[in-house]
Amino acid sequence: MTRQLQYDRRGPQSGTAKQVVVFLHGYGANGADLLGLADPLGPHMPDTAFVAPDAPEPSAANPMGFQWFPIPWLDGSSEKDAAASMAQAVDDLNRFLDKVLADEGLTPDRMILFGFSQGTMMSLHVAPRRPDPVAGIVAFSGRLLEPDRLESEVVSRPPVLLVHGDRDEIVPPASLPAAADALSKAGFEVYAHVMEGAGHEIAPDGLSVALSFMRDKLGLGQKSPANPG
Repeated sequence: MTRQLQYDRRGPQSGTAKQVVVFLHGYGANGADLLGLADPLGPHMPDTAFVAPDAPEPSAANPMGFQWFPIPWLDGSSEKDAAASMAQAVDDLNRFLDKVLADEGLTPDRMILFGFSQGTMMSLHVAPRRPDPVAGIVAFSGRLLEPDRLESEVVSRPPVLLVHGDRDEIVPPASLPAAADALSKAGFEVYAHVMEGAGHEIAPDGLSVALSFMRDKLGLGQKSPANPG
């Protein structure tokens, strides 16, 4: 089954896209939920197009939003259905990323995946299994799914920035060091930033670190402020 992801696009402010940031939203949200970040980021990345798809399925928990796959403990779905849905969403996302690169006339090394929560789970699962590495993964408030499979299935190793609030009530803050450990063991360049006093959100300090990371990995003249984890 082929599902086309609906999406919105902002920028580039300069008129010419030399790179693209793909926002992947969380469970029960939609693309517009993250696309607003193009407003504070755009002036610092004027040659960047920002793209934000809606996940492929209506959310079981929020009829106004979408999900990449169901979450059994939240919506009562079965583990089997969740696994099948995620596999389909992985295919959907890979086709979408290929389409974005073709539409923008860019190579994978000019693309950043910027995920939040379930969007982070998708980013960390999909990008390492794509044949050509993207420029980087910005991973807010999520988890690395199936870490035991990563080393045997990894195909490319883009740099990863993990960001998490230390008061996250939805996805445990311990998910950050767990992901960092598995990614580092699999040979990834990993950066980490803890947003102090932040819950399940993108706090200003986290967004600032993400901007510096993206500018660095896209060669826009700024070093990453977070130390490798």
